Amino acid sequence: MLYVLLAHLAMALGAPALVSLLGRRAFLVLALAPASAAVYALAWTGRVMSGEHPTTVVEWVPGLGLELAFRMDTLSWLMLLLVGGVGALVLVYCSAYFSPTAQGLRRFGGVLTAFAGAMVGLVVADDVLLLFVFWELTTVFSYLLIGHYADRKASRRAAMQAIVVTTAGGLAMLVGLIVLGAQAGTYRLSEIVADPPTGGAVTAAVVLVLVGAVSKSALIPLHFWLPAAMAAPTPVSAYLHAAAMVKAGVYLVARFAPAYSDTTVWRTIVIALGAGTLLVGGYRALRQYDLKLVLAFGTVSQLGLIILLVGIGTRGAALAGLAMIGAHAMFKASLFLVVGAVDAATGTRDLRRLTGVGRRLPWTAFAGALATASMIGLPPFAGYVAKEAALEALLHGEGPAWVDAVVLWSVVVGSMFTVAYGLRFWWGAFSSRKRHGSPARANDHLDLRAPGRGPVIEADEAPIDPARIKPLPFLLVAPAVVLAVLGLAAALVPHFGENLLQPYAETYPAGEPGHLVLWAGFTPALALTVLVLGVGVLLFWQRSRVERFQASLWTGPEADVTYRRVMRKLDDVAADVTAVTQRGSLPLYLGIILTVLVLGPGLVMVAQTSWPEQLKAWDRPAQLAAVVAICVASVLAARSRRRLKAVILIGIAGYGNAVLFLLHGAPDLALTQVLVETITLVVMVLVLRRLPPYFSDRPLASSRWVRLGVAVAVGVVMMGFAVVVPLARVATPVSVDFPEEAYAWGGGKNIVNVTLVDIRAWDTMGEISVLLAAATGVASLVFLRTRSGEVLRIANARVVTGKPDGRGTGVWGGEPDPGAALRRRGVDDTTQPRMAVWLNAGRTLAPQRRSVIFEVVTRVLFHSMIVFALFLLFSGHNNPGGGFAAGLVVGIALVVRYLAGGRYELGEAAPVHPGLLLGLGLFLSAGAGLVPLFFGGSVLQSAILEVTLPIFGHVKFVTTLFFDVGVFLVVVGLVLDILRTLGAEIDRQTERAAAGREPGEDTGPLEAMEPDAIGGGRR
Repeated sequence: MLYVLLAHLAMALGAPALVSLLGRRAFLVLALAPASAAVYALAWTGRVMSGEHPTTVVEWVPGLGLELAFRMDTLSWLMLLLVGGVGALVLVYCSAYFSPTAQGLRRFGGVLTAFAGAMVGLVVADDVLLLFVFWELTTVFSYLLIGHYADRKASRRAAMQAIVVTTAGGLAMLVGLIVLGAQAGTYRLSEIVADPPTGGAVTAAVVLVLVGAVSKSALIPLHFWLPAAMAAPTPVSAYLHAAAMVKAGVYLVARFAPAYSDTTVWRTIVIALGAGTLLVGGYRALRQYDLKLVLAFGTVSQLGLIILLVGIGTRGAALAGLAMIGAHAMFKASLFLVVGAVDAATGTRDLRRLTGVGRRLPWTAFAGALATASMIGLPPFAGYVAKEAALEALLHGEGPAWVDAVVLWSVVVGSMFTVAYGLRFWWGAFSSRKRHGSPARANDHLDLRAPGRGPVIEADEAPIDPARIKPLPFLLVAPAVVLAVLGLAAALVPHFGENLLQPYAETYPAGEPGHLVLWAGFTPALALTVLVLGVGVLLFWQRSRVERFQASLWTGPEADVTYRRVMRKLDDVAADVTAVTQRGSLPLYLGIILTVLVLGPGLVMVAQTSWPEQLKAWDRPAQLAAVVAICVASVLAARSRRRLKAVILIGIAGYGNAVLFLLHGAPDLALTQVLVETITLVVMVLVLRRLPPYFSDRPLASSRWVRLGVAVAVGVVMMGFAVVVPLARVATPVSVDFPEEAYAWGGGKNIVNVTLVDIRAWDTMGEISVLLAAATGVASLVFLRTRSGEVLRIANARVVTGKPDGRGTGVWGGEPDPGAALRRRGVDDTTQPRMAVWLNAGRTLAPQRRSVIFEVVTRVLFHSMIVFALFLLFSGHNNPGGGFAAGLVVGIALVVRYLAGGRYELGEAAPVHPGLLLGLGLFLSAGAGLVPLFFGGSVLQSAILEVTLPIFGHVKFVTTLFFDVGVFLVVVGLVLDILRTLGAEIDRQTERAAAGREPGEDTGPLEAMEPDAIGGGRR
């Protein structure tokens, strides 16, 4: 099972490259990933039927009891087969659905494949925390898929609505799963269900788990997000809303039903919400005119039915529910694919405008007819077999008579609605007729009303011309036909399906075993089926009167409108709270934080802490000198009026701290502090170019005294912490064993570096992720319009001559150049002297900004700094250094190149996009952590290889070097991104402003890369 997941991961990561190489045909290759899941399930069919459940367990974080546990029983087998099979057919369908020139296919292919992998992981996960991880991955990926058309407001709104609803339900579910695991003493899903805990806390946990299922499967009152999600491309609707995402909630209910379906709270929630959703969804589907919305509300109704069957707790209903899961996946996915084909051929989904489609697209109409017949429960289709089994099971309920009656007649009435809207769907899509109504609107499902009675009616549009219907490619029709035919084939062998699904149904606590049959004789269930079909046909026949009757009724508050009102109110409350608590004053925020520090922990320290009897001021006089320098620099920085002066003084204080680290015997920390302080100084200076040279007016005298008081109090408290905290320890620190563990398990003598890349590698992983996010955030703020992927090279610049008025040209030009005449003495355009080129892009600088000495020094030092960085990288495991320090050294080298030669010199020094370095570094670090899993190890486990090589002699290689290289690349990418944004981009904006153009006044996607002027020689 682990390899099936890895196949999805590999395909998802490779999808952009495949789409770039093969175009939309790449979807045929991507289909192999979910197909592998279906093949895996089919290969285990016989053994699963015999009661064998394959299990895979990989230790993840043994100390916390976290593990990657996967298990496939009958329910997982069914879901895996549906997720994989339908997913493969949908990806095949995508290869013909999208235009060859469609935008965003690389991202779409990767996300859809990743979603399929997340669903595979969800249905086979045997650890509740792992199940939650995959659950949330499906939420995130579905958000990206629903919002695929990001330029459309409806898509963005639908995606945000879906992620808000499902994430809220997922968080509630997480709490419930944690409580269940804690009460059961295990987080293994199979063990919790086999021996379910009880008690008040467990009851609350079960409710929270059901909240998660309700949000995911779009049950009332959270059903509104699913119809809105029809803004997604049709393949997304066919997969997520028929066979995958919405079935995650169904799977959760079916998984926990054997353990808790006999509890009152479970039955109450399942019956109320399941039956209510069944009726509301079917009723709403009767008045939709968009074919996708008909199917969307029909899906809501069917999900209510399936939840009701798998959650009510009887064996017969469970068997019918499992059969309905499979039948629904086949017929509903087929119908969505049919709608996509009709839309592609006609350009509309409005059933009032469609006519003659069945004659022009006979195979599409054939697939739609088979799938519709299965949906409404006609024999001999899978939907009929499942619905007959459901009616038979509900006729012999195990609860109170009135409850059984409510459930039974809810299913009967809901099935009547299904027959009516199913027939209306096929009639509207494929029949030939002359009469038509007004066109469908995007918000028809909201039932907006005019001031009078009835729905808003817009101007009529003419029906389509059947002669202009375009023929469809084979791959746009075949997947729908395959799914529809499978719905027929499955019904012809009902006993085989019963043998497959019965083992899981037998785990339910009550009821007689059910049966799947195509003909059970003349039974009450058959009579109810005839009644359902008769009334459903009548409702379809009288559809106009039904629509007018629905329009005349008061519908009450719409769930979608209510959601939007609640969100607007929430925004208003948040704005009001923010207006009170976030005043926009950084000194006020910092003052509140520091005051709480003094009054909270500070008072506790004074009142309840014992103090040492004697203190040692310093070990050597040099420490006193460093502290004095730090104090003086800090005081002067606080009193400084100039921003640059304050930054330099703060830098001096930072270098003083580095001296203290060195004097305390921590050269690695001292080196890192020096490098970080240097980079910070450069970044601050770059930022200061866009700020006034002086701080704002000083505060009033009274305010100054308040600030001074807070500062002194914080300083005293922090000094007290430094004295008291070492005495407060009651347990042996974990760092005591670090020296021995660092060498024995990490293979290195540099404890700091081994801690970063091995002992505390998870912390480092989180930190470099934060660095990547910070770099992205800074770039997003600085690049006002577009962020091009181009790298500024000398070839992009254009050569110009100096201006006769003495103003410099080129990078950092635009200001008066008093020395221009002196440099031009004795030189004209025909006698230009040949000068040595120290930096390739030096000619792009304005002449008055160039420094030959600086360029020569940069040329001499740059490569030495790179070599020194590589030395730190490879020797850091045993000596001061490591990937972080090495990355900072390379960053400083790039800073020097930028300061000496400008933004084009930065491009010459590092002709690579920083995003590539950031992503590659994070990928390398994560990949180095995952590789040990393939060899039976744990995540981020290191290995030590010792070999003897000619010339080099004995070589000791530790695999954490790859993790360290990833850190190195992230740091280099971060510095390069900062230089590109706070340096090069601000340079460009400043020059544009000096030229009288707005910094964000971009005229095209490559505006940020417009060429600069190059000054020549000594001009």
